[in-house]
Amino acid sequence: MTRARTIVFWVLATALLIGHVMLAWNSLTVWRFWEDEAFNLTVPRNLLAGLGYASDGALSGSTLSPFDPRISTGPAVLLPVAAVLATAIDPVIGARLVPLLYWLLLLVGVGVLGKRIGGRWAALAAIAVPLAFTTSAGVSPIQGPADLLGEIPAAALLVWALVVMPRRTWLAGLLVGLAIQAKLIALLALPAFAVALAILVFTSSPATGWRRVTVLLKRSWLPLVCVALPTLLVEFFALVSLGTDGFIEHLRALRAFVRSGGQLGEPTTVPQKLLTLAESWSLPVWAAIALAAVSVALIVGGLRVARSWTGGLYLWPAIVGAAAFVGWWATASHLPLWVRHPSPGVFAFFPLLAAYAVWGAGRMLRRPRLRIAAVAAASVFAILLAWGGAAHAIGSRTPTWSGLAEQRAAVAPLTKWVEDNDIEWLAADPWGAAVAPIVLTGAHLGLSDAPAMSAVPRLTGFECATEVLVEGDAYRICAAP
Repeated sequence: MTRARTIVFWVLATALLIGHVMLAWNSLTVWRFWEDEAFNLTVPRNLLAGLGYASDGALSGSTLSPFDPRISTGPAVLLPVAAVLATAIDPVIGARLVPLLYWLLLLVGVGVLGKRIGGRWAALAAIAVPLAFTTSAGVSPIQGPADLLGEIPAAALLVWALVVMPRRTWLAGLLVGLAIQAKLIALLALPAFAVALAILVFTSSPATGWRRVTVLLKRSWLPLVCVALPTLLVEFFALVSLGTDGFIEHLRALRAFVRSGGQLGEPTTVPQKLLTLAESWSLPVWAAIALAAVSVALIVGGLRVARSWTGGLYLWPAIVGAAAFVGWWATASHLPLWVRHPSPGVFAFFPLLAAYAVWGAGRMLRRPRLRIAAVAAASVFAILLAWGGAAHAIGSRTPTWSGLAEQRAAVAPLTKWVEDNDIEWLAADPWGAAVAPIVLTGAHLGLSDAPAMSAVPRLTGFECATEVLVEGDAYRICAAP
């Protein structure tokens, strides 16, 4: 029986590996290079050109914008991208390799935590969750793990903060700080980090009563300083670069961006948000809801059998972290129905909840009167999770839009014209599909409605209202009006 279980485990592990490789390869080489990736890429490109840590400012007046608050993907992602691009590798592939490396770190990290929680089967479930979760739908997607965005790198750093927490709390704090500098929204993980730190201190210290609080304060100051250290370092360089007045304006713009989420639109409701989350699992909505319900039942059942509601070091941080991300997004009515917003919390904490579901099933199986219920619930859990992962991996082979190869071919004549005419800036008309082709040509990116772009040629996918300067299969460059 043990040998049979081992064979089944390795068959499933191999299938899971194949699914992740399919998703990663298609994300790296097949899916289109889209506008948010392109906008982020302007920062490492400008850094290598000697223009400092600055975006092209397409959303900030279309002039070079040092430490642009509109670039919420931070230095923990974009500085390694600049290092990779310094090797003269293809800029799209080179830039996407960095988030893909973070994806690998995420999978290894949730696997390590899953094994600590419930052994190898829990590790397998934890690694399967990121494959079953899909963020490629909607106006602002994460197409795949290689997209040049900060959400997955932030999740990976949060996971590794939990991995190192038991022995090196200062390093855990530093990793949380780096997660914030991968994606600002990782600030929402601070309550989960605080809970993990408190559990660690309370379970390892013999102190009781108020003395436990004193011990917690003594052991917390260094990790909390380390959380702040990456942000303080970045802001110090911003101060040096911008000067006092510019730095004050930078802080005001950053505060406004964090408070608004960078979005203005029709208000949304909690039910709409939760339905969007349920639709993001490569499963029918009913199946996603069933998977969530079974997971909760297994966790609660395991805790009741164990006669303990602690669940070890990771359960409550996972619950608090997942609730913080999903709860903030669901209740923020000004934020659109983009599952990308809570995705760092989903990628970081939902795999741990899946591992606890497996742990709970194992606990319940030890009780003869619960064995049938445990087997049934665990079977439903495994089937639905495998279904979601397989559907996502297979679906990744077919791009919703034209793929990267077609995009490059369409931009090729425009790139030649830009190079031959030594064009420095192009204006996207409008923001959207026209953005990435501009960055692919090698020109700086502006928007056609910015005063700074009044005399700059426009790149568009529509018909020109002025003279056509050069035309490709899908895009054309028009003379300035």
